[in-house]
Order: sequence, then C-alpha cells, then structure tokens
Amino acid sequence: MNFSTTEDQKAVSQLSRKIFKDKLSEDRRKELDATNAQFDARLWKDLASSGLLGTSLADEYGGAEHGLLELCSLMIEAGAAAAPVPLWPTLFLGALPIAQFGSDEQKKRLLPNVATGKSMLSMALIEIDSPDPAQPRTTAEKAGDGWKLSGTKTCVAIAQLAERVLVTARTGADTVGVFLVDPKGDGVSLEAQTATGGEPQAEMTLTGASGEALGDPNDGHAILDWLLPRATIGLCAMELGVAKYMLRLTAKYTSERQQFDRPIGTFQAVTQRAGDAYIDVETISLSMWEAAWRLAEGLPADDQVSMAKYWAADAGHRVAYAAQHLHGGIGFDLDYPLARYYMLSKQIELTLGSATVHLRKIGQRLAQRNAG
Repeated sequence: MNFSTTEDQKAVSQLSRKIFKDKLSEDRRKELDATNAQFDARLWKDLASSGLLGTSLADEYGGAEHGLLELCSLMIEAGAAAAPVPLWPTLFLGALPIAQFGSDEQKKRLLPNVATGKSMLSMALIEIDSPDPAQPRTTAEKAGDGWKLSGTKTCVAIAQLAERVLVTARTGADTVGVFLVDPKGDGVSLEAQTATGGEPQAEMTLTGASGEALGDPNDGHAILDWLLPRATIGLCAMELGVAKYMLRLTAKYTSERQQFDRPIGTFQAVTQRAGDAYIDVETISLSMWEAAWRLAEGLPADDQVSMAKYWAADAGHRVAYAAQHLHGGIGFDLDYPLARYYMLSKQIELTLGSATVHLRKIGQRLAQRNAG
C-alpha cells in the first residue's frame, strides 16, 4: 500500500485541526464543565459550517464525497483534541450504514441533516446478556408496514440527543435486522449513563417500539459485517490522535520539569520510556492506516482490522500509562489535560472489543485456515 496521504486527507486534517484549536480552548472546556453540557453544540455547528460533518457523504446530501481515509483523518484530529462532539456515533455508526444500505427516501430524509449539523445519529449494538452485536436478544416483529421492537440495549452513545438510533434485533431464529428507531418515540425509555470518557450514553429499553427497517430486515448480518470493521477503524483513528497528543504533552512536560538541576527528559530511564511510547504510537498508526486502506479499496481486511484494534487497545494502554508515569503526580490532576485523554483512551480501548478479544479473533481465523 501507499502510506502517503492524499491532498484531500491533508485538507481535512488541517481544517479540522484549526477548528479544534481555535474553538476548543481550556476556557471553553471549563465553561462546558460548569454548565454540565452533554456536548459542545457550538463546536458541532462550526464543524457543520466547515463541511466536515459531510466528509464522507455524497454531494446530493450536502457532503464532500470523500471516503474512509479522509474520515479517519478527521477522527485523528478529534482524538488529538479530545473533542466533546459525537463524531464517531453520528458519522460511523449512523451515517455510514444509512448511506450504504438505506433507501433513497431514508438517505434524503436523514443524511442532509447530518451534514448541516441539525441532527445526530447513533446505533444500539450492545446488550448485557449478549455482548456480541451479531447475536442480539432484542426482537423485532412485523406489524403492518413496520416493525415492533422489544428488548434492552446498553451503552447507547448520545441516545438522548440522536434523531434516530439504529437498533439490531432478531427477526427470526437465525436472522437479524437493523432498524431505525426514534429514541423519543412511544415504547422507548432511556436511562442516562455516562461513559468513562464523559460521553453521554443511555440504557435503551424498547417495549413494542416502532422500527423502520434499514435494508433487508432479514440480512442485518451483511450490514454488521460491513459496518463493524469501519466503526472499529474509526475508533483506532481516534485513539491514534489521543496517543499522539499524550506523547507530545509528555515530551513537553519532561523537557521543562527540572530535577537535580536538569530536565527529567535527559534521564536515561525517562528517555527509554518515552522512546517505547513513540514506537507504540507508530505501531498504532501503521496498523490503522493499513486496515483503513484495505477497507477503502474493498480488499479483505478482517485480520488487519483486528490487528489495528489490538494495537490501538494494547499499545494505547501502554502510552497512557507511560504518560501518567512520566508526569508523576500532576498526571492525576483532573484539571490537567492528560486526565481527559487518559479516560478517553480507556473508553476506546474497551469499545468494540479489547486487545484480548481481537487477538483471540485473529487466533481463531488462523486456526480455521490451518485446519482447512
């Protein structure tokens, strides 16, 4: 593959980096904290007016018609800023599958509002009794021209803010569908949850809630097979941005912090720890871009996606711990920027499978190929 970034990738990175830098100051973060804001609505509008929310959407829906690589470039910068905006649930869990599998009417109704920032989207994948998104216990029964869904989903990102939530549900003994559900509609109740990284989430209980099928209601596995690798890579891209920032912050701190009349960054043990963290960041980068490129090119990428998530989770964990260690006590100060990045890194590490989960998947595929 060619690891060189395209002009479109560079443009998305530069624009998003500038917006996050200009609009997300420490004073702005304190203002949001003081009001207990669920997300930065002003920043969301700025991203919309710049065209970044439509990065991967078609021109007819107000988008820029870029692809997965450009979307990953946006997520890297969002991670580097620890931006309190729902880019991942809206663009990856919501807009991508609607753009790929939705009807013309669904696309025209939902996607333009995403591009303009008027609405957000999410997806309900996880259930306490069935953590595998492809094996939901939530059920969907045909009811006239629509469907009625019943079940409970947990850790549904921005459910309280979303216009629609995509919900996975069983439509038969061996079939699964994906349905568009209004989280404010009848038969839906939400109980607020807060993610490790501070993102608003909810436990969503469905009791005969109305659902609108996305694509074939009996072929949801095809949607999940397409979506989950891309959603996973979106997380890896965000973790890359988080890890890069933590490393830069640590380099700055160890260059300025004096001990025994010299910067602690000149001590061999500190240099070695920081050097290991740098290698880990590069590993996250290389594995993420390889998997993203293969997905963008339509090539098989299951192993590469699992490797990317393994490194994002495992190496990202080490980078976070190294940053905390090298900062000493200030690294645990909640008013110091490292704290929010540490928590966001931990949330990404465990979302859509930890390092162990993805390493096990790779091992299972290898065993199956060897057995064949």
